[in-house]
Amino acid sequence: MRKIQFADNEYYHIYNRGVDKRDIFLDDEDYLNFLKDLKEFNNNSYHDERLRVLGHSSSLRFKELNFFLNDLERVVDVIAYSLNPNHFHLILKQLRENGIPNFMHKIGTGFTNKFNKKYDRSGSLFQGSYKAIHIDNNNYLLWLAGYVNGNIEIHSSEKAEFYKWSSFKSFLNQETSEILGDIDVILSQFEDAERFKEFIERVISESKTKKEMEKYLLEKI
Repeated sequence: MRKIQFADNEYYHIYNRGVDKRDIFLDDEDYLNFLKDLKEFNNNSYHDERLRVLGHSSSLRFKELNFFLNDLERVVDVIAYSLNPNHFHLILKQLRENGIPNFMHKIGTGFTNKFNKKYDRSGSLFQGSYKAIHIDNNNYLLWLAGYVNGNIEIHSSEKAEFYKWSSFKSFLNQETSEILGDIDVILSQFEDAERFKEFIERVISESKTKKEMEKYLLEKI
């Protein structure tokens, strides 16, 4: 049984990696599928239930499904995310009771099913249950916002601000996102986006050099 008890209006760092440290994103379609799941599964309904209720043709179902999803209330706020080849990080705020457990169950099951079907494999894709840490103070929330948005640069030579599969660009106002919730809880604490960018760069540097940060890394550099 999971020890952590999720509470409404509290923030959590959620992360997991591929079983045996395998890659879980092999091409752009895999990344896009995960991002699509972050949007479509953020509600109290289930994908198979929606499809049984909706129209007859696949195109009609897809169109009506989008309208249906837009009318549903979110169960979590996705504050930040980073999808790396063999692991992912999320910062989530629970909005409704059991929001995070239900959301993550649908993410894990839905993405694994699509991945296994696409690559003709079976079995678990992720290394056990996702990890969850309660973010119990504002300084920790800010640091994690920098860590998650800068994660790809912490683990590789890619520049975080140009990485396609994280929320960094949305924080820098370079693109809008249907996935993210109230990121102003982070940005309102900085003078502007450029100051936030400088903060992320500092977190990246500290995460690479300070030994006490290693416990947050899923892959050692």
